[in-house]
Amino acid sequence: MSMFCYQCQETAKGTGCTIAGVCGKSEKVANMQDLLIYLIKGISIYSTRARELGIENDKVNKFVFDGLFMTITNANFDMERFVGKIREALELRDEIRGQFLKAGGKLPSILQDSAVWTGKTVEEFEAKNISVGVLSTGNEDIKSLRQLVTYGVKGMAAYAEHAFNLGFEDKSLYKFMQDALVATLDDSLDADQLTALVLETGRYGVTAMALLDKANTTKYGHPEISKVNIGVRNNPGILISGHDLRDMEDLLVQTEGTGVDVYTHSEMLPANYYPAFKKYSQFAGNYGSSWWKQKEEFETFNGPVLFTTNCIVPPRKEASYCDRVYTTGASGFPGFKHIADRPAGGRKDFSAIIEHAKKCQPPVEIEKGQITGGFAHNQVAALADKVVEAVKSGAIRKFFVMAGCDGRMRDRSYYTDFAAALPKDTVILTAGCAKYRYNKLQLGDINGIPRVLDAGQCNDSYSLAVIALTLKDAFKLNDINELPIAFNIAWYEQKAVIVLLALLYLGVKNIHLGPTLPGFLSPNVVKVLVEKFGIAGIGTVEEDMKLFLG
Repeated sequence: MSMFCYQCQETAKGTGCTIAGVCGKSEKVANMQDLLIYLIKGISIYSTRARELGIENDKVNKFVFDGLFMTITNANFDMERFVGKIREALELRDEIRGQFLKAGGKLPSILQDSAVWTGKTVEEFEAKNISVGVLSTGNEDIKSLRQLVTYGVKGMAAYAEHAFNLGFEDKSLYKFMQDALVATLDDSLDADQLTALVLETGRYGVTAMALLDKANTTKYGHPEISKVNIGVRNNPGILISGHDLRDMEDLLVQTEGTGVDVYTHSEMLPANYYPAFKKYSQFAGNYGSSWWKQKEEFETFNGPVLFTTNCIVPPRKEASYCDRVYTTGASGFPGFKHIADRPAGGRKDFSAIIEHAKKCQPPVEIEKGQITGGFAHNQVAALADKVVEAVKSGAIRKFFVMAGCDGRMRDRSYYTDFAAALPKDTVILTAGCAKYRYNKLQLGDINGIPRVLDAGQCNDSYSLAVIALTLKDAFKLNDINELPIAFNIAWYEQKAVIVLLALLYLGVKNIHLGPTLPGFLSPNVVKVLVEKFGIAGIGTVEEDMKLFLG
């Protein structure tokens, strides 16, 4: 095989992509990503030792979470960017090694290969990267647990980067990420020790999501119940996708007074719920739906598109929108124009995309109406008495957490059908792009409480956990699992992995995960998750409705 990757839900045959990624990445890009992760682990070997001597290298910390984020599914397909990042990794590894030695640190006579291997040419990189990926670990269970930790850390890195961009840091996260990466190289750790590390990853996942929640709400206010326009105006527009709210802010500031409207797409929809963004008259609403429909929706939008993070779908060769797509941050694709990072204390320069937009036609309207969201934990806490009363009176029988990711597979229609089939005395709690499977259904409300409560982006799954804990206290229960809440979660990529691990750490049991269980879970690891946490897959809508509702 020319590559091996099984980090996302759509991996080939549910076992692994071996020729090219289902996501669209080539085997060369996949292998360069493996080499980058390998070198990040080598950097972490030195940085963890240096930290013991009081050395905290901010450049290393940022490089680690940036590099991890670049390798998340659908984030970056640009071979040249990865080659450049690998060269940077080799230089940075030498730098932190030198700092450690200069401070009096002592190295063992034998170091792990990721800490010492070096190369200069692309050919040398290619010769190396084929041997350092997932399959370099032989034992199936050890490999499974190591990857579960690695993918959890990748998701954590994404959230840490978003918080960093807003000026918020928790350096214990950097320490844990680097410690955990080093642990995945440690052949002395057995399955029990790695299982404990998986749960520890969940603990730091909670920390990361809480930090990002604090960053978002401190900068932009708490999300509030909002009706979001899904139609269009007559001005030219920019469509912004991804997750980075700091990029959203910079774009809104720079488009003010230009005659160019700004629309959100996919996971940027929850930006419409933040008070700070509502003051911009050019903020027009949301266009389209989930990330995987971009091939059609980017065509009809007519204006330029800005990717702030992952969720890129490689366009068809004949696609008319290719010259209208811009990337920034961790995202990238060959041929797409890339907008550089913001200078210290400044903003990213979005002038090129704004000027481009002025030359484009307004977007074509593909739907009309509004969708409602903004039910993050602060907003739901304000409704807590009303919600508790509805449960006590029997008006609300059960809550269903249907957070997570959307995807292209036909079997994801299960989530639309499941939502539509839920009895009218049930409420859906959601976050992430999974909501696009049902957030435009006319499901009504219960005593004024909408039957779909959208908390926001995938990282706002933290809000759903806070909501559950708030309700636990309101009902004076001892255990979160005593609540009338069922978890039926869809997953796609590594940010969903860290959300799952965070929920497990918080003690949530009996989570149903679909549309398929991760390919990177070995049978024995699945057995542990089933026996200890009640993890299960999904069945048919009819079967699961009986299971959840009795």
